[in-house]
Amino acid sequence: MSDFRIAFIGAGIMGRPMCLNLLAANFKLVVHSRTKSKAADVLKAGAVWADSPAAAAKNADVIITCVTDTPDVKKILLGESGVIDSARPGLICIDMSTISPFETQQMAKTLAQKGVVLIDAPVSGGQVGAEQAKLSIMAGGDKETVEKLKPVFEAMGKNITYCGTSGFGQITKLANQVMVIHTIMSLAEGLAFADSAGLDLNTTLAATSAGAAGSNSLKNLGPKVIAGDFAPAFMVDLQLKDLRLVLEYAEEINQPLPGVALVKELLSVLKAQGCGRDGTQALYKVIKQLGKK
Repeated sequence: MSDFRIAFIGAGIMGRPMCLNLLAANFKLVVHSRTKSKAADVLKAGAVWADSPAAAAKNADVIITCVTDTPDVKKILLGESGVIDSARPGLICIDMSTISPFETQQMAKTLAQKGVVLIDAPVSGGQVGAEQAKLSIMAGGDKETVEKLKPVFEAMGKNITYCGTSGFGQITKLANQVMVIHTIMSLAEGLAFADSAGLDLNTTLAATSAGAAGSNSLKNLGPKVIAGDFAPAFMVDLQLKDLRLVLEYAEEINQPLPGVALVKELLSVLKAQGCGRDGTQALYKVIKQLGKK
């Protein structure tokens, strides 16, 4: 059994399977979530419940957070009954959420005043990657600490990359989101074009997946679009949050991203139509709507 005592905060779509994989790797695990029922199977698998982030951090060597947005992480780490209340020198915090790089850097400085190290380590791979322990992990912060944490990361992912100083993991994840959303946009437009032209979509998918247009998004989401399955592997609402972070950071570094701005507007239409909890492949629906007379 590993020497690391881990506290995990967040038992959602991603956090729950990540917890289960840590337990499977024989880590001692304490868990906290806003909704205790979401952690039921994690507790059944051997984790111990904590009533607050501060309680979770009390005897932990490593705290892992995997929650929705920047304010959530800030509240967990620095808020009332937060990690900082019971943190002791030497504690390592790993934030595996996708949040603001600026806020990450500020939180790292605040925690450092108590001798706590913050590593930003957002992930890519979605729910399936989390369930199969095949996440791509992008780590920023102290390099020696990241190396020390490899056994923890390897219990959850297969590709662990050190990206640079504090905040660089988050910036790398935002670059990833730029690339991913464009592949989803490409399949949405390509399949909408094919459908409007009268092609058989299954035939089109087979032909394009095998050629230069092939991508993980086309392979995994293309069949869902054809089947009319818009259940989320990654929700529109979460993608909108990520693209907001992308555009905020892009503005600070004076890098125009016109394609991202367009996709964000199209996703906003989906949200306004009540489809915020659909998967991002629902971009197809918006593209098809644009073609209706």
